[in-house]
Amino acid sequence: MSTKNGSLLAALSGILGVVMLGVSFSINVGPPADATTSAQLIAFDHQSFASVLWGAWLQAIGPVFIVLFAFRIVSLAGATTRVVGWMTLFGASILMTVSLVEIVFYISALYDTPSTMAQISYELIHAVQHLYFIVASPAFFIPLGIVILSSDVLPRLLGYLALLLGAAFAIAGIVTLLSLEVPVAVQLAASIQVFWWLAAAITLIVQTLRTSAIVKAQTA
Repeated sequence: MSTKNGSLLAALSGILGVVMLGVSFSINVGPPADATTSAQLIAFDHQSFASVLWGAWLQAIGPVFIVLFAFRIVSLAGATTRVVGWMTLFGASILMTVSLVEIVFYISALYDTPSTMAQISYELIHAVQHLYFIVASPAFFIPLGIVILSSDVLPRLLGYLALLLGAAFAIAGIVTLLSLEVPVAVQLAASIQVFWWLAAAITLIVQTLRTSAIVKAQTA
């Protein structure tokens, strides 16, 4: 596969991953705040059985496409043999692990037995969500930002924004550490990363097509 096609496919996979995550969060919104007993949570899961499972599937697959896009950035930057490139791969592994663990608990919440399974599962989801802010997102965004800043694959602004996002996630992880549940406002604020991935993917597509057009013009 040519460098051009590889970059375009990777960027498109990043966009697809973001869309899949967006759909996932829109159809799997979690139980209402007033559903606190096991009976209420079980009733919610029965009503939302399909949407929870489809949301879990989308949340499992979406990050895979985003990670593929990030790996392409590392490759284009020639950072696959550098420590910062390895740390990006390490951060992506942590992010995928945390995401998959959360998905396991979404699925386990659908079981009726034992009767407390749903209640326990949702509490564990709250616990796992802390890891996105404490380590998963910072460990992914910070080295990826350094990779971008050390190359000309993407504009330096995107590199600085990646560092800012990673630092913001880390700070949020510290600030919310003493809360058993990550506040909804913090979770919603974290969705700003969607715009970074879209901007990075679209920029790579534009740059790749522009470079290809220049090369064609020079060889014509």
